[in-house]
Order: sequence, then C-alpha cells, then structure tokens
Amino acid sequence: MKKLLTTACLFVVTTIVIVSLLARFVSAQETKLGEREVMYQRYVNFSATFKPPVQPHWMTDGSSFWYAEGGPANSVIYKIDPKANTKTPLFDSVRLRHALAPLIGHEPPYQGLPFEEFTFLDGEKAVKFSVEKKAFVLQLDSYSIAPVSEEEKSRLEPGASEVLSPDRRWFAGVKDYNIYVRSTDDGRTLPLTDDGIKGYNWVEVEAKMWSPDSSKLVVMKVDSRQVPSMPIVHWLKPTVEVEWMSWRRADGPLGTREVFIADILSKRQIHINTGNDPDRRLFILGWQPDGSRLYFLRMDREYKKLELMAADPVTGAARTILTETQKTFVAGFQYGWSGGFDLLQDGKRFLWMSERDGGNHLYLYNIDGSLIRRLTEGTSPVVRLVGVDEKTGWVYFTAHVDRQRPYDTHLCRVNLDGKNFTQLTETSGQHYVSVAPSKEFFEEWNSSVDRPGAMELRRADGKLLQTLSKDNVNGLKELKWRPPEEFVVKAADGKTDLYGVLYTPYDFDPNKKYPVIDFIYAGPQAAVVPQFFMGNWFRGAQAMAQLGFVTFVVDGRGTPDRGKAFQDVVYGNLGRYEIPDHVATLKQLAEKRPYMDLNRVGITGYSWGGHFALRAMLLAPEVYHVGVAGAGDTDLYNHLPNDVEPWLGQPQKNKEAYDYGSNYWLAGNLEGKLLLIHGTSDDNVPFSVTMRMVDALIRAGKFFDLIVLPEENHGSVARSTYVRDATRRYFQEHLKP
Repeated sequence: MKKLLTTACLFVVTTIVIVSLLARFVSAQETKLGEREVMYQRYVNFSATFKPPVQPHWMTDGSSFWYAEGGPANSVIYKIDPKANTKTPLFDSVRLRHALAPLIGHEPPYQGLPFEEFTFLDGEKAVKFSVEKKAFVLQLDSYSIAPVSEEEKSRLEPGASEVLSPDRRWFAGVKDYNIYVRSTDDGRTLPLTDDGIKGYNWVEVEAKMWSPDSSKLVVMKVDSRQVPSMPIVHWLKPTVEVEWMSWRRADGPLGTREVFIADILSKRQIHINTGNDPDRRLFILGWQPDGSRLYFLRMDREYKKLELMAADPVTGAARTILTETQKTFVAGFQYGWSGGFDLLQDGKRFLWMSERDGGNHLYLYNIDGSLIRRLTEGTSPVVRLVGVDEKTGWVYFTAHVDRQRPYDTHLCRVNLDGKNFTQLTETSGQHYVSVAPSKEFFEEWNSSVDRPGAMELRRADGKLLQTLSKDNVNGLKELKWRPPEEFVVKAADGKTDLYGVLYTPYDFDPNKKYPVIDFIYAGPQAAVVPQFFMGNWFRGAQAMAQLGFVTFVVDGRGTPDRGKAFQDVVYGNLGRYEIPDHVATLKQLAEKRPYMDLNRVGITGYSWGGHFALRAMLLAPEVYHVGVAGAGDTDLYNHLPNDVEPWLGQPQKNKEAYDYGSNYWLAGNLEGKLLLIHGTSDDNVPFSVTMRMVDALIRAGKFFDLIVLPEENHGSVARSTYVRDATRRYFQEHLKP
C-alpha cells in the first residue's frame, strides 16, 4: 500500500520470478504428481513466461525506437523505423558475440544477445552495455569493443538513487541524510546540504526536480521526529536485534515537508513558501520551460482539497493557480499526480484532469488558472494523458470508452479546441500505449483475458502499420486451456453492475460439483479484475482452478475506474459493502451454474485482500468456509494515512467508522477454517496487527492456523513459493476438490 499499484502486486510478481527458476524441474516432478497437480504447475510456469507490456525506447529522431524480444536463449534487440515501416535487428548478434568473447574469456552463453539493456553514446554511433557485471563500449560501425574501466564506469553510471541532470553533467543523489551532486566529467562529489540527520533528513531526488538548464535542483527535507516508531524484530540474527523505524499511522503525525531550490554551484538555498499546515502533502510537478517557475501540488491530509501551485525560484514566493475540492475525496492520486497536469510547450497553457462532474476528464487552462475550455466529456472517463502534439493540435489519452465493457482501455485523441474526439484502438481488452516524441506514430500492446497479447505499430491516426510481435502461446494445447468466462452481476444493492472473471478446470464437467474460491482485494484504490491474457493481479486464480476448483475475481463497489459515484460508495464506509457485494456475486453466479458447490466456498487475498478475506470469514461465516488471509491490516487505525484517510477522514473525527471497518471485534464470529500469513519484518502492514488478531481469536476461543515468515517484508519475496503452495494445500485439504 506504499505505492498503489506495486505493493499488493508485489506478492504476485515475485512469485513469477521464483516459479520461473523451478520450470526446469517440472518434468521430473510430474512423474510424482497427480494429473491435476501437474496441470496446476504447468499453468504456474506457463504464466511465468508472460512479461509485462514492452516499453519502447525512443531514439533521437523522435520516431524510431528499439526493444528487446525473446528470452536469454535467443534475445534479439530490434530497431523499428515507423517511417520506413521496418523491423530490423539493431545488432549483429554473431559479430558482437565473437568480438566480446576474448574480453570475457569465453563464449557468451546461449545464442542471442548477452544483454537486453544498453545506452547510446556519441550520437547513437556507439553503445555501452554490461555483461557479467563488466561494462563495455561497442562502436557500431566497426564492432570493436573496449572495456570500460571501473573508474570510468563508476563515473558515468548512476548509483541506485542518483538522477542525471538534463545537460548530463551531474548526478544528484542522497547519502547520509544529505543531498549531493557528482560530476560526470571528473567524478568529484559536491555536497549540496550538510545539516541532514536521521529523522530530519533530505529525501530522494527525481528527474523532474532538475531545472531545465541544470543549474538548480528542487530538494525536500522531511521532519519526522514527532512520528512514532515501530519495532522490526530480526529474529534470525545470531543475537536477536530490534530495528526502530518511523511509522505513520492514521491517527498520528505525518511529518513536515519543506521544499527548497538549491543552486548547484553556489549551494545557495531558496525556501519555497508551501504554507504552514504541518499535515499538507506536497508533490513536485516540474519547471516552466525557461526555468522561471516551479510547479507543485499541495493536498490537505484528507485529500479533499488539491491546489496547483507556482513558485518563484528567486524569491521562494508561491501562489495558487487552481483549486480542486470534493466533499468526499479528490481522486487524482489514483491516476498518478503528474498525470493530471501537463504544461504545454508555450508555457502559457496547461492540461488538467478532474473528476469534478463525476467522470475523469481533461480541461485546458491558461497558466493564470482561467479555464479556456473543457476537452472531453460524457461517458468515456480519461485514464491517462499520453501525449500532446501542439503542432497539429491533438491531445492523446487513454480512456474507458465502451459502456458495455467499462474496464477496457483504449487510446483516443481530441483537438485542443475540444472537437473531433476519436477512438484510435479497436480490439477489446487493454491497450498499453506509448506515443512517439514526434507524435507521428504510437506503439501499443493489446490483450484481453481470452486473447494473447500483440505489440503493434500504428500511425497517429490509428492506422495499423505492422504487428511487431505476439505472445508465444505454443504451450496452450499442453495446458488444455479453457478461456476464462467474463461475467456481469448485480451488487448487493440489486442495481449496480459488477464485472468479473470466472475460471474452471481443464477437465471441467458441468455435471459435477466444484468447490469455489473467491480471490479478493477490494482495496479502494485499485481495480483488480483480470483484463488481459494470463495477467493482472490474480493470475494465480487460473492456476488454482486446475486443481478442481471454480475460481473468480470481481470488483465490487468502492473501487476506481467506474467514475466518482461508484467509488464514493466506500466513503465513510470501509468494510461495509465489500463483503455483501462479493456474497451477492457468489450467489448470482451459482444460480446459473449449478456446478458451483456453495457448501464448499473459500476466499483468499493479500494486503487489503488479506483484510477482506478475513472479514468475509467473520461477517459471512455461513457463506465462506475456508479462508487464507495474507498480511492483512485488520486494524484500520494502523493503516498508513493515505490508505484510509481519503475514505474515512481522521480517526478522531470518525471513530465509529474506523471501529466498524476493523476486524478485531468480529473475532467471535469465526466458524470455518482460517489460515493467517504474515512476515515479521513487514514495514507496510505491521506484523503486530496480526498478533493482535491472533490474540482476539484466542480470547474468543476460536481455533485457526498461522504461518509466520521470519524477516519477510510485505511482499514475502524470498518465501513466495512457500506461501503459494501453503495456500494451495490449505484449500485442497479443507475444500476437498
């Protein structure tokens, strides 16, 4: 929950990484397993071969790009020239491997390129790449390769937290609580600050913090000395150690942020006047093209008031350009803060996203904050702004266009005059888009739950130029793959449509009875129903079905992507409607699918999903018989503030809602089989909340199972295979497929 789309996903993503290492052992395992176990493992390993959508690397001509394709055994890096409509290997693999072998002392493994990432040098006449932790420079005309010395490598390559300046002369980073810059010319390091201490420290730098001329850097200092500490116990050390870390919780201080503009050479710092509210949230957006202004967002603690601010880098004075307010919450944080603001090249106008009328739409403003015109409207809410071509007047963005498929995402465009709205992509499902810097072309990857992904090259008007690649689905026949079933049901209110996906086993027989597993997240900041092939948060649901279960995923009311009213249901009501919506879904599905056995129903989830999987077991014990709840924050008071306060306000103002949404008070309702899983080093959802839930269950005289993961953080990275297998075994044992 630290990052809205990364934390709950981390469990799934890390599972994929570890599973891929097991693939080579599958054949040997299959001789010892039953057919369903074999099919389950095949699905797990097959899904691990699917990578996230390819991100094109645009080249200096503004239209061409390169990307890597294939696995380690046959990796190829292709150059795409949209103007010529060609796809050619960027490197001669045989020639490169031959030139590299003497430098590393052996032939590179496999047959493809020994790297998938590189950096162009000297106007794209040379490239720098790394193999076996050694850096090399390749001249593309002669294919001569020279090693990069360790001194030169450390000088030219950024550290883990360093950001390169626009003129490529400096890296900026953080060390020992202070900001420094490092010269790419001679490697010398210059401190920009020297007063940072633990608890009152300077924080990380982002690329947008550099001024356009690279002479200044926005730096932020956070005072968290009043923020309470939380212990992380390191049980596996030779002697048990306790680490104390700051813990921001819903009823505590956030820590105060201060913003300064530091001059690189003089080290002079200008303090930006961001206001006196200690609970304000600040987000840096970037600079005026000529460096005359800095733009940032200021948000109140409960996310009801969002202000676009402009600061003078000479005086530090700041003024409000635009204010957004909501009676519930401003939802911009779901789309990424910077995604709601785009300064046009003329520096006189900007684009702004807002849900002020109930749907997320684009507006064009003068830089003084006066509205020029609205650009989009109606029932096609904008998801992300992806590009503006000021020369032709087109604004490119992704949106939910199809009312019958409200989660499908398409690329669209509209004129800056608010006319000629056009949908540029056609197929159902998801379209992940990158628009060329020239704005003449775009690359897109598209897929749906029953259609493998395809990477396509298109003109700016949507005309298909060529299909660049497709997902490799040669293994589907071996899987005896059955397409998932997309469904629509009514929420518990009997009126609102809910959308989901249902999976059945490879040997499905509609005349048999199957136990059911509900895969739940239900957090108010993310929609999780699978929307593309073998993907999204719950790809494990399809593998689990192969063991003889019917599994499903549904997004209930209170989640995003369906407009403000749909999400506002959760405001002041966390924990009130999520489980009733899932129960209503389960019952409606079973009405038309008699093969679903409602006497054997399980539920599982992680993070917010862990919270709600447990809550389902306690609120609806007559419906859910077996539950596996991982890293669930069962106490809303102990959530991070930005995870609950936008929907509930602060606890002192709404104690009744916090009490109701927590799970401790429901402990006495447990009737089924429950497995709790939590890592002892979780710095996102404290391990202590599960211990309090354990205590509540013990006091209520309820029996349950518990897996403690020593030294594991929120994603349970090192033990993700164990967690997945424990979940599988628990449902097999108690639901008996």
